[in-house]
Amino acid sequence: MTVAEVARPPAPAPAPPRARRSWVRLRRVGLPYLLLLPAVVFELLVHVVPMLVGIFMSFKQLTQFFIRNWSAAPFTGLANYRFALDFDGAVGRQLLHSFTVTCAFTVLTVGLCWLLGTAAAVLTQDPFRGRGLLRTYFLVPYALPAYTAAITWEFLFQRDNGLVNHVLVDQLHLFAEPPFWLLGGNSFAALVITAVWRMWPFAFLVVTAGLQNIPGELYEAAAIDGAGVWRRLRSVTLPQLRPVNQVLILVLFLWNFNDFNTPYVLFGNVAPPEANLLSLQIYDTSFHSWNFGAGSAMSVLLLLFLLLVTSAYLLATSRRGKADA
Repeated sequence: MTVAEVARPPAPAPAPPRARRSWVRLRRVGLPYLLLLPAVVFELLVHVVPMLVGIFMSFKQLTQFFIRNWSAAPFTGLANYRFALDFDGAVGRQLLHSFTVTCAFTVLTVGLCWLLGTAAAVLTQDPFRGRGLLRTYFLVPYALPAYTAAITWEFLFQRDNGLVNHVLVDQLHLFAEPPFWLLGGNSFAALVITAVWRMWPFAFLVVTAGLQNIPGELYEAAAIDGAGVWRRLRSVTLPQLRPVNQVLILVLFLWNFNDFNTPYVLFGNVAPPEANLLSLQIYDTSFHSWNFGAGSAMSVLLLLFLLLVTSAYLLATSRRGKADA
């Protein structure tokens, strides 16, 4: 072999055919969408298609006379919406009352869940003996199925043999007679207690995860500047948790405003007026009054309200985040 042959650079590899290059490019670009296709199909079948069918049903006079052939029910336009929003009528007044009760229930449950979850997460932030076991106990209510948690509290709130009245009446002597917790005005308190007990561990879990991302140097700098526990909480912890709290509050709001399992298990088919949430009112209109058209219209109104509140909340939080930045 000559010196010229040794110094000669190797010949470039032949370029792949155009068809092969196109296949590689298509595979690289289309593979992510192909992997997402099953999730998109299930999302359409489980959420989008039923939602569109519900919107379609809200424009039809779908009563018990058309259950066997609901597609033959006549179109009524916006009559179901006018019927639901007629606050001079019985159904409209009940819907407005349920909306008011649902707003009060949501505000209380979201506030208490956030407060308890944040307090528990902050108190268990620093290592101590038994912290892991305590955190596990905190998560037990959230790990239980919703029906199991509600049934447990239904037994606890029984008037004659429930643990709540046994403690309040027999041991603490706070009441002369055992109160009714699942009837009358106390039913709202029973509903809030059950919902908070079931959901506050989720807030605890989210806030605990958010606390792990706060740099320890911030607390050290605050301690060097002489900040106490409350000042560090107010000036370091809560501002750093703001993005986490924004998502947490929105999720808790949507879950509690749409809550159906908790009141249904606690009170059965017919809830007391003081605890008649909007979800139960829609259920009653649809499956007890057999007016599925009006029930669908109420569901659409609920969807529009949640979309409006969610959009306003996201817009306000994004503007506040830009202002802080």
